[in-house]
Amino acid sequence: MKLLPLRASSTDSGAAVLIAAISGRALAESARRSGYVPLVADFFGDQDTLNVAGAHVRLDSALAHGIEESALVHALERLSEQRQPLGVVCGTGFEGRTQILRRLAERWRVFGNSAAIVAKVKNPAVLFSVCAELAIPFPDWSLVRPRAPAEWLAKRRGGAGGTHVNPAQQSDGADDEIYYQRKTSGTPVSALFLADGERATVLGFSVQWSSPTPRQPYRYGGAVRPATLAPTITEQLSAAVDRLAASLSLVGLNSADFLVAGDRFWLLEINPRPGATLDIFEPPEGSLFALHMAACCRKLGRPPRYPDGAQASAIVYAENDIHSVPVLDWPDWTADRPVAGSMIKAGQPLCTVYANGSAATAAKAIADQRREMVLAWTSGRNS
Repeated sequence: MKLLPLRASSTDSGAAVLIAAISGRALAESARRSGYVPLVADFFGDQDTLNVAGAHVRLDSALAHGIEESALVHALERLSEQRQPLGVVCGTGFEGRTQILRRLAERWRVFGNSAAIVAKVKNPAVLFSVCAELAIPFPDWSLVRPRAPAEWLAKRRGGAGGTHVNPAQQSDGADDEIYYQRKTSGTPVSALFLADGERATVLGFSVQWSSPTPRQPYRYGGAVRPATLAPTITEQLSAAVDRLAASLSLVGLNSADFLVAGDRFWLLEINPRPGATLDIFEPPEGSLFALHMAACCRKLGRPPRYPDGAQASAIVYAENDIHSVPVLDWPDWTADRPVAGSMIKAGQPLCTVYANGSAATAAKAIADQRREMVLAWTSGRNS
């Protein structure tokens, strides 16, 4: 693995914490807001992350292959040479690699769910058994390829970001890591919540959408908060989250993905780590990172108050290979800005765009417009 030079500041005076994720930017920014010094290992090393990180190491293995254990441990060891961290916070990238979480826990304190808990949550047999015991509805599922695959989806255990979801017709049933879930109509709604191992508090609900490609029809595209839900559904979803968090002993920031149709809902999966909606739920005062750290220490804080209106975020994926990202005067409604000269392959994340609006539909429309603007700037198209 090629380690890039560390970027550190001698003026950082807060407590240091390691951050490991496919993309560590959102966690690092939130950590800075709460006074921590983030020491980050991720795949991107974008401008935003480098600006807030006390030190950074870019993981140089292929993004498509995911986080590699020895490379990550090496990177975190090097980051720890800068200053003694309190421990490590893990973002996306570990749901299907719980052995890495076990390895990290041998060396550092992990502020988040343990490898054993993550393995349970991402095992459909365990999760849906718990749901059945708690009377929480969920779609039909199977470990065996259904006889009528057109009505089913194939999902990979431990997958994230929607790229692990495909029509069941595309699966031959030979992969032991694949399970099947019956297609169910409804609006994708995600609940971001804090848990302390016994209780949970929902911070808010968002509606998510996909950015499909022929090979990845359910690739994550973005999210907008708040979700417009009937009060009865809000109460039922919150109660379901509370029961699940207690039964599974979840800690810290997590999210639960549901489908909602009228007065009915179904749980799809739980993401047992800080996830993609951190940015749109980052409060005006305080930080989600501070709430996460406190909850991992069994101190469940009060949910923050959010201003009126809606906020959306959308991922901009490169439509074609970008051999050298041009020098751009990035607007303040962008994040995860790539370093000029970077190479980005078609289909990989280019950046994130944000938008505010009086309502969710307005915020999403602006985010979609801004996504197209960024694609025009970076591809040479006329905007």
